[in-house]
Amino acid sequence: MRIVRVIGKLTLSRAHPSVVGARWLIAVPLHLEDVAGAAAAGDESLVVYDELAAGEGMLLAVSEGAEASAPFHPDSKPLDAYAAAILDRVWLRPEDFPPA
Repeated sequence: MRIVRVIGKLTLSRAHPSVVGARWLIAVPLHLEDVAGAAAAGDESLVVYDELAAGEGMLLAVSEGAEASAPFHPDSKPLDAYAAAILDRVWLRPEDFPPA
């Protein structure tokens, strides 16, 4: 699983019947420095299947490869990246955690 930042959305003119009507996002994977806010995202981008209604600029936890289609078992979908969660905050150090 990787953390990505949504940079846009994608519209398909044709799609596999099992994913018709889904939202597709363009996202860039983030490195530790990117998550901490110290650096910009890299040049690599990927297309993410989204059922969470994520918007531009949001952070997502993304499953890739075979794990991307796992939530749909046994009705497998032809996916390479799936938005598993929207991340509101990411704490990198234990001292940043909110008090319990």
